[in-house]
Amino acid sequence: MVTQTTAPRTAQGGPPLGVLGVVVTALFIAGLVLGTALAGGTPFPSPFGEAGPIVAYFQDHTLAVRVGGAFQFAAAIPLAIYAATASARLHHLGIRAPGATIALAGGLLAAAFLATSGLISWTLSEPGAHDFIRPLQLLAFAAGGPGHVVPLGLLLAGIAVPGLLAGLLPRWLAWAGLAVAAAELATLSLLLEGAAYLLPIARFAGLAWLIVVGFKLPLHRPRLNS
Repeated sequence: MVTQTTAPRTAQGGPPLGVLGVVVTALFIAGLVLGTALAGGTPFPSPFGEAGPIVAYFQDHTLAVRVGGAFQFAAAIPLAIYAATASARLHHLGIRAPGATIALAGGLLAAAFLATSGLISWTLSEPGAHDFIRPLQLLAFAAGGPGHVVPLGLLLAGIAVPGLLAGLLPRWLAWAGLAVAAAELATLSLLLEGAAYLLPIARFAGLAWLIVVGFKLPLHRPRLNS
C-alpha cells in the first residue's frame, strides 16, 4: 500500500514588518525634508504661532505644503498594513490576549489620523482654502499630532506586552516599547501648549521601535525542549 505524505503547510508571514516600518518612516521623513526644501528652508509653522506669519507661509509655499501632505498621506498606507500584519503575526504566534487586537485598533487609528492630516494639509495648498487657513491648520495638527501619536502608542503597547509576557521579543526591546507607548501623555498637548514637545519625541521613537521590532518579531514561536 502506498502512503501519501504531505509537506507541512508554511504559515504566511505577510509583508516583511521591518521593511514596512522603514517605508513608513522614509515616506514621513521625505515629506518633511522635501517640504522644508521646497519652502526655501523655512520650517513648517507651529499652530501655536502668530496668525500673520502662518497665513503668509501657506500662501507663499503652496507646493511645499502640497508635497508634505501627499507624503504624509502616503506614509499612512504602509502603517495600516504594518498594524494588520503585526496583529496577524501575533495571532499566529498563539497570542489570544487582547494585545493583538489592541495593536490592530491602535495602528489603524494612527494610520487613519495620519492620512486625515495629510489630506487636510493638501487642502491647505489650494487657493480656495486660504480663507480657512487657521482652522484647517489646527485640524491638521490635531489629527497628525495627538490624534496620530496617541493611538500609535496603542500599537506599540499591543505588540510590546505580549512580546514581553510570551518571550517573543528581547526584554529590553519590549520594555523600551512600553516606555515609548507612554505617548498617551501627548494628549496633554490638546490642553497645554508646552506638552507639544512630546509629539515629535514619541513619533520618531515609536517609528524607530516599529522598525526594530519588525525585524525581531519571529515568524514562528520557538519550541521549548522538555
